[in-house]
Amino acid sequence: MQQSKVLLIYTGGTIGMIEDPETGALMAFDFDHLSDQIPELSRINAELEVASLGEPIDSSDMNPKIWQDIAQKVVENYEEFDGFVVLHGSDTMAFTASALSFMLQGLKKPVILTGSQLPIGTIRTDGKENLITSIEIAASKVEEESIIQEVAIYFEYSLYRGNRTTKVSAHAFEAFISPNYLDLALAGVDIRYNTAAFYKTKLPALDYKYKMDDRVALMKIFPGFSTSVYKSMFDFQKVKAVVIESFGAGNVPNKPSFFEMIKTYISEGGIVINITQCSSGSVSQGKYANSTMLNQIGVISGGDLTTEAAITKIMYLLGNYSDVKEVKRLMQVSLVGE
Repeated sequence: MQQSKVLLIYTGGTIGMIEDPETGALMAFDFDHLSDQIPELSRINAELEVASLGEPIDSSDMNPKIWQDIAQKVVENYEEFDGFVVLHGSDTMAFTASALSFMLQGLKKPVILTGSQLPIGTIRTDGKENLITSIEIAASKVEEESIIQEVAIYFEYSLYRGNRTTKVSAHAFEAFISPNYLDLALAGVDIRYNTAAFYKTKLPALDYKYKMDDRVALMKIFPGFSTSVYKSMFDFQKVKAVVIESFGAGNVPNKPSFFEMIKTYISEGGIVINITQCSSGSVSQGKYANSTMLNQIGVISGGDLTTEAAITKIMYLLGNYSDVKEVKRLMQVSLVGE
């Protein structure tokens, strides 16, 4: 069987750290000597190359410019490689996976993000298994066609759709969940793929749109919040869209001042998207009286979008589409299985 070519794109994060045996301090790992640290990689039927985006960053410093850099690295090497593995800090991994899924529409090859909770050089690291299996998935084909053809996250034996994933633990190895969607695969003795859950594009070729508009805000509803505190957030001159994390199935307090602020903002051209702050479930605007008003003033239901997907999707749409009506329409349809 012909070897698949897999490109590792290193951005930073815990997985790329190793402990200095003399000082005990964590330092960036030299991925040019990857096989020395993980000799098991030589047994995978894949030819590996490593690309770095420059100085490794803490994933807390991730931003749309670096999303563009990652996407551009995939685009530049798309024809040469069969799959891509992005090594990334876990804290913002779900944001990056969501952003890449919108920027890289038309994928016929896997882009797998992975990382670890412990540095790759520690005895109990989860990084080795995460990396080995991510590479195996990225290299896997059936009849010369990649098994996975979307942006995904692999972490602790599970493969998730990237834009359906969220981080739920700062300490457990099972750091991620896909709250409203099935796992794409489960790794045990074998990798068991859930083919019914796969996303397959209908586009004829890779469609790369890289612009992201960061004039987006996020508001989490809580009991007793003051409308006046959030006045500046609903300033259309500075903020083009606001994502609201509401209670339950899309409920907000019955506050006339809040509704009026949103109504004015939308009339000026602003976009407001309503998602649930629950860890799973969906917004159903109008199900209860307190969310009926949101329908009436033009708030968009975000359905079961994760926060990460909602934020990155509206950034992507605002960056690449100038017609507000079209942005609102696309916000309510599934572009890449989100």
